[in-house]
Amino acid sequence: MSTVTEAPSGPSLRRVAALALPALVVLAAEPLYVLVDTAVVGHLGRTPLAALAIGGTVMSFAVWLGTVLAYGTTGRAARRFGAGQRAEAVAEGVQASWLALAGGVVLFVVIEVAAGPLTRAIAGGDSDVARAAAGWLRIAALGGPGLMLATAGNGWLRGVQDTRRPLAYVLGANLLSAILCPILVYGFDLGLEGSAIANVAAQTTAGALFVRALVVERVTLRPYPRIIGRQLILGRDLLLRGAAFQACFLSASAVAARFGTAALAAHQIALQLWLFCALALDAVAIAAQSLVGAALGGSRAAEARWLAGRIAVIGGICGLAFAGLVTAAIPAIRPWFGADREVFGQAMIAWPWFVAMQPLAGIVFALDGVFIGAGDIRFMRNLTLVTTLGGFLPAIWLAWGFDLGLGGVWAGLTLFIVLRFVGLVWRVRGDRWVVTGTTQ
Repeated sequence: MSTVTEAPSGPSLRRVAALALPALVVLAAEPLYVLVDTAVVGHLGRTPLAALAIGGTVMSFAVWLGTVLAYGTTGRAARRFGAGQRAEAVAEGVQASWLALAGGVVLFVVIEVAAGPLTRAIAGGDSDVARAAAGWLRIAALGGPGLMLATAGNGWLRGVQDTRRPLAYVLGANLLSAILCPILVYGFDLGLEGSAIANVAAQTTAGALFVRALVVERVTLRPYPRIIGRQLILGRDLLLRGAAFQACFLSASAVAARFGTAALAAHQIALQLWLFCALALDAVAIAAQSLVGAALGGSRAAEARWLAGRIAVIGGICGLAFAGLVTAAIPAIRPWFGADREVFGQAMIAWPWFVAMQPLAGIVFALDGVFIGAGDIRFMRNLTLVTTLGGFLPAIWLAWGFDLGLGGVWAGLTLFIVLRFVGLVWRVRGDRWVVTGTTQ
């Protein structure tokens, strides 16, 4: 494909904000609910909170799997939309939804079978925590198909630059769950299982709403294996990239568990706050996927380059802002999660690393969006695998071997961000990611 060098005349920063801000609300809704869930469960005691840490970490695999599907769908749909082919862009969403439904069913079956052995392995021999985590997981897995359908729906709607419907659907579903969680946990005295039921309610509701969005488009809902096959090829590299992320998070939880229940519970608090910031910063990446994909689909290479530079700057500024907000929030954190002094003390060990990585993370997530929109997925796969296998995993297991505690775990996560930052900045300064046309 050509790499035309015309002067950029595309969307202004106002258009970037118009896509990013609704995406910010959508992305923040799920982790914000998880924070509420963590706060509710935290008052049940140390063991339920540690169990939620393990169960939530395992279910985060479903979230990342869905994100992989959504990101691939956004890039493909955006290129079609940028070329003036809206019907074909929506068709990408139909096929992605069939793929999502199949993936959600498989995920449910696997979790039902493997919940016990998996939670015992992560808990490191704590039978009470492992048993509670497995019970939570087996209920929460019922929401897998709905979760996957919702992420596929987010993907194609972002591709056609529709941010209104995802905003309404996700907020409505998560508001329902946030209301149900304390009622089920305390009002009906269901404890940790009430938290899982509330999760299922939100995910199933969201999935149904996104299916309805496809129905009202009045396009054929038939599955087409040929298109699904192309999506699977694109998703393969994104899936490997997502698997590397999961190796990071599962390893971090497993190592934290070796430092004791208090460390694992504190890690849950810090990790959920980190995921909240990461997904919120990812709003800029969502705008990048849609706008860069549309620009390249319409053969506007110079516009794509201009967007890449501006979006990286915006990501860095947002990262700095989050670092300031997180620092200011320290005094407010403790009462959210009960009165366990040891858990709070462990959480504060991770805090400096958490804050320090935010500015670089903002740029990293923004450039992720640029390259996903450009379809430069193979490079992203390779970079993530190299930084995981050569940086994060050695660091995390050294933290265990040298008994560095939770600070060592979070130093490894920071190293992972730094290495990815270096690789992404090097790539965006070159030409190989700028490929125009409707194919990737």
